Amino acid sequence: MSLRPLSINLEDYGFRIHKWDTGEVVLTQRRPPPDPEAPVLNGHRGELHEVVFNYARDELKIPIHLGEPVVDYFESQGGAGIQLQDGRKIDADVVIAADGVRSKARELVLKHKEKPVSSGYAVWRAWFSADALLADPRTREFCENGDTFNGWIGPDAHFLFSTIKGGKDASWVLTHKDEYDIDESWSLPGKLEDVFKALEGWDPLCKVIVEKTPSLVDWKLVYRNALPNWVSSGGRIALLGDAVHPFLPTSVQGATQAMEDGVTIAICLRRAGKDKISTALKMYQEMRYERVKAVQQTGLSTRDLWHKTDWSKVKENPQSIALPREDWILEFDAEKHAEEAFESLLKPGL
Repeated sequence: MSLRPLSINLEDYGFRIHKWDTGEVVLTQRRPPPDPEAPVLNGHRGELHEVVFNYARDELKIPIHLGEPVVDYFESQGGAGIQLQDGRKIDADVVIAADGVRSKARELVLKHKEKPVSSGYAVWRAWFSADALLADPRTREFCENGDTFNGWIGPDAHFLFSTIKGGKDASWVLTHKDEYDIDESWSLPGKLEDVFKALEGWDPLCKVIVEKTPSLVDWKLVYRNALPNWVSSGGRIALLGDAVHPFLPTSVQGATQAMEDGVTIAICLRRAGKDKISTALKMYQEMRYERVKAVQQTGLSTRDLWHKTDWSKVKENPQSIALPREDWILEFDAEKHAEEAFESLLKPGL
């Protein structure tokens, strides 16, 4: 299935950045001309997961087992494996642990237990049908003119709102300060009254949009620098994605970098072969480490750019508040890079 029908189309509308209190549009950021070789597609991550899942299951015929939680990992000299909640153990040549910020495999790789640490921020987020927005004259414009994307930038907070699929669906996120520590749940049902309080003094249109929301979640943002070790001491278990390098949403790169991890590790395993799994995993980390560290920093810099905005500077140069779109990030070909880097990294002792 093509991803384009599921993606937001902003070629005409662009990204409109508003001043938080007046609602003034200070910048309309246009998307670069589309590159047919590397199209930029934005949409709902769950729908992307579904497309990839169906392709793996139906086209590649990969067996996928759902509803079987992994409770532990183990490693031996000749392999690795997982233990399921029902007690079964499954042996393998290699284990790729993409088990998120609360990764159980990370404890095995690091040889100590590490508690997730809050970044000091959380996001309220929601995705819902845009019917109520269409029915309200104050918000109808966001549903009648194709896809839209708007952002309100305020003091230590920002509110992003978009409509997608021709204005049929809507989503918003509000990044806000969060002083509570990570506990057993880092995703909780959100309360509209808390959002309204955070939006006091903001452009009234923000509250009008939020009022249409049937439900929302309050999601703690976990951040840490990329771990020094991505691969277990036995060289048979590797961490991938948020398990090893969680990103802030302001990087707009969390899912993308996890996919780059996947491409890289697949090429390393294919090129190294079954007899050199440990070598392949070490090469994967070496290829990815510095790039991931650099991309992670963009999330911090963009958050600070928006949350500590100098509005006098923006008045002189509206482009100063634009969402950064770095060519070195967006034009990177992970597959090509892994293929080219493989030979140079294949050296004695790796």
